[in-house]
Amino acid sequence: MDAVLLMVLVFAGYILAYKVYGKFLSEKIFKLSSEARTPAEELEDGMDYVPTKKGIIFGHHFTSIAGTGPIVGPAIGIIWGWLPAVIWVLLGTVIMGAVHDFGALVLSLRHQGKSISEITGNYINNRTRSVFFIVVFLELWIVIAIFGMIIAVIFAMYPQSVFPVWMEIPIAITLGYLIYKKGANVNLVTFLAVFTMYVTVVLGHFIPITLPTIAGIAPTGTWTIILLIYAFIASTLPVTTLLQPRDYINAWQLLVAMILLVGGVLFSAFIGELHIVAPVIQTNPEGAPSMWPFLFITIACGAISGFHALVASGTSAKQVAKEPDAVAVGYGSMIMEGVLATLVIIAVSAGIGMAYQSKDAGLLTGIDAWTTHYSSWAASNGLGSKVTAFVVGGANMISTLGIPKHIAIIVMGVFVASFAGTTLDTATRLQRYVTQELASDFSLGFFKNKYAATAFAVVTAAILAFYNGANGAGALTLWPLFGAVNQTLAGLTLIVVTVYLKSKGGLKYLISGIPAVFMMAMTLWALVINEMNFISASNVLLLIINAIVIVIAVVVTVEGILKFFKTENKETQTA
Repeated sequence: MDAVLLMVLVFAGYILAYKVYGKFLSEKIFKLSSEARTPAEELEDGMDYVPTKKGIIFGHHFTSIAGTGPIVGPAIGIIWGWLPAVIWVLLGTVIMGAVHDFGALVLSLRHQGKSISEITGNYINNRTRSVFFIVVFLELWIVIAIFGMIIAVIFAMYPQSVFPVWMEIPIAITLGYLIYKKGANVNLVTFLAVFTMYVTVVLGHFIPITLPTIAGIAPTGTWTIILLIYAFIASTLPVTTLLQPRDYINAWQLLVAMILLVGGVLFSAFIGELHIVAPVIQTNPEGAPSMWPFLFITIACGAISGFHALVASGTSAKQVAKEPDAVAVGYGSMIMEGVLATLVIIAVSAGIGMAYQSKDAGLLTGIDAWTTHYSSWAASNGLGSKVTAFVVGGANMISTLGIPKHIAIIVMGVFVASFAGTTLDTATRLQRYVTQELASDFSLGFFKNKYAATAFAVVTAAILAFYNGANGAGALTLWPLFGAVNQTLAGLTLIVVTVYLKSKGGLKYLISGIPAVFMMAMTLWALVINEMNFISASNVLLLIINAIVIVIAVVVTVEGILKFFKTENKETQTA
């Protein structure tokens, strides 16, 4: 029953945090008002700025920030033990990640839906804004290229997931049409859409889809091309046509899958089959970097992630209808992601011990299963390894509910691929916004056009994906940088929120200032260690890019500190 107790305690902490701290932030810190006009109302255009019901925009935001981040991070971070992972996920979510996401969303709501990069220019200076854009572009560039490959890898590992994942597109388009064009009952059509989606999951078992090598291009490369073409189309359509309804039904898909996981935890523990087999703490796993600071870099989504600020200030702020909705969308979505990350930790620390098929030793259970999969950092660090640990552990638990194991595996595979797809959609759209903002700044009229800006986002990602081969895995070259770049962005966003709150008076700035100091300290520490490793390995490309990120982090931090101490709060100005 140890896994059940862990789940109950952590979930209770999340509920308490949302009810108490979320309310405090809303009413006392940011003072949200239902009378304030949001960008969605003020700038409504039917394309990007669309006032949206709270439940629907929650679904869009949650699935966009979730992706595979809260899966792969905890699935590798568990190598240092389940206790450090759980503590970081719980505390990181409540006092750092949710504050970060909520703060970025509110700032964007109060600045015409502009990106956090643009807002940086308002509260620090234009020089800082420019270097901030570099980090944002680099992050989105890697995300678009790598997530196309992630989905391709999942399709190769679980071909039964291909059909249901692609069927989500016509289902989502139909849902959006019925709601926005025909005024259909939202609850009814949502039920029908989610039901149909799970029917396709069952059908996927009977019609697995695989691709052959085409013109020398590996199947993963072909899928990457197809997915990038899809991302271009999805990101240029009105947000209510595909992006929003697909994210919405994916949120329900995730909710159903999470309910199944919770039920699996309870029932498998009740029948005595579920026990935490991972070590409580493991300070020196074979080949792994030190827990400090890399735990806080490895587990990003599920605790705190800079990518969330881009979603909050990129697409979500353009759709929130009323300021108070930001509590559920910003703070609540991050809490829900923490819930998902907790379930992932239970799946890879306990569920995997129920049954694990080893290539060499056959079927293993208990501690033998866990130690085989997590025998070393190298063994557990690959993308396939991360996904496998969660899919196997989750399917083991769900199958105790009477769901056939092969269907449970498809449910988990579709779950992972679908959320990678929503992140790919949103990241492409965000890169389009970034390109258009920069085009306006530098008077590049051609790239102000949404099609040109989106094409630029997709083509640059394709160049990265295929620069070293036809398998579409080129972005893996820069993947070692992603964690530190992502957390650098989180720290920089918290600095901007802190300067904003300083201008509002009192000690409000502490709620983001303390997390900002912690994140920048951990991130700079990791960046310096990485730089030393890249120098030792003579990896010129990574050491150059990593050095640039270090310079950017230091510049924005110093500029933020200087601005912080120069900023007069409203109480001082009134006096």
